[in-house]
Amino acid sequence: MEEMLTMMKELTDAPGVPGQEEAVRRVMRRYLEPLGEVMTDNLGSIVGRKVGQAGGPKIVLAGHLDEIGFMVTRITDEGYLKFQTLGGWWEQVMLAQRVEVYTRNGPIIGVIGSKPPHILEAEERKKPADKKTMFIDIGASSCQEAEEWGIRPGDPVVPVCPFTVMRNEKLLMAKAWDNRFGCALAIEVLRRLKGQPHPNEIYGVGTVQEEVGLRGATTTTNMIAPDIGFALDTGIAGDMPGVNLDEASGKLGKGPVILLYDSSMIPHTGLRDLVIDVAAAENIPLQFDKMPGGGTDAGKMHVFGAGVPSIVVGIPVRYIHTHASILHRDDFEQAVQLLVAVIKRLDAETVQQLKS
Repeated sequence: MEEMLTMMKELTDAPGVPGQEEAVRRVMRRYLEPLGEVMTDNLGSIVGRKVGQAGGPKIVLAGHLDEIGFMVTRITDEGYLKFQTLGGWWEQVMLAQRVEVYTRNGPIIGVIGSKPPHILEAEERKKPADKKTMFIDIGASSCQEAEEWGIRPGDPVVPVCPFTVMRNEKLLMAKAWDNRFGCALAIEVLRRLKGQPHPNEIYGVGTVQEEVGLRGATTTTNMIAPDIGFALDTGIAGDMPGVNLDEASGKLGKGPVILLYDSSMIPHTGLRDLVIDVAAAENIPLQFDKMPGGGTDAGKMHVFGAGVPSIVVGIPVRYIHTHASILHRDDFEQAVQLLVAVIKRLDAETVQQLKS
């Protein structure tokens, strides 16, 4: 498997629900260490620093380490696990899905239990299940047996979906594309800049606990004090049956996405225009979208101190916040090219103009 796909596989296969991102952080550290200085905050976010021009503008490229998942809250007398969702889940994509519970003794496979349709009343079939009634079946016969296997409250529960190159080899399926592709993007941009001049200091960041409140973005922004912020996060692909352009306009294979609006931030106008102009100059296709129902790490970056010009640059991903999502390799590659080209133009004068 080629190096890029290997990195993507290692990042997406690693378990990392909010507050339990250690395994993903280890992978990201291994790829960042050859590229420059590596630091962490006190919550577990990781930062790789590459200096082009010492004392130049500080540019942050932030993906988030965490993925949506679950946490064990209670073991029933019969050995089933009750759980808390971590991140935004829609109940209809949860039932009958495989999960792994990460215990102190290692992972244990399980499934989110569901009634077979044969015993559902007609009205019951029409209603979505309530996640409060759901449970995880790990095959234990009692609470005592589950405890003997190492299960305890607080254990993270991670969706199961191995990284897969699809029949169309441009399409990659995995869990946690929201937002391990952002981590991969930060790493690859630093890698492409290795040995190249750029008029700034670049910080490739993997933040923790984005899905539950953009928390790692708060701490890493406080630590770095950036001049410019890029959140590298998912656009919602709308190229599927039942989705219209006003709901989600991104299409796989049609280029990177700029978010024009999300619930946490409106992008800085000058920085937005610079990204658009650079994309045109470099012949990189660009898509635009909005996400009124979600926020990104840029929501915390842009309000640091007196303000940090920030924007969300990402790629469209199908089926985010489910067990399995899909992206297009060309979109990722073009996002790398775009960010490298923008960074090379972010000298002290340009950044000062953006701030003024």
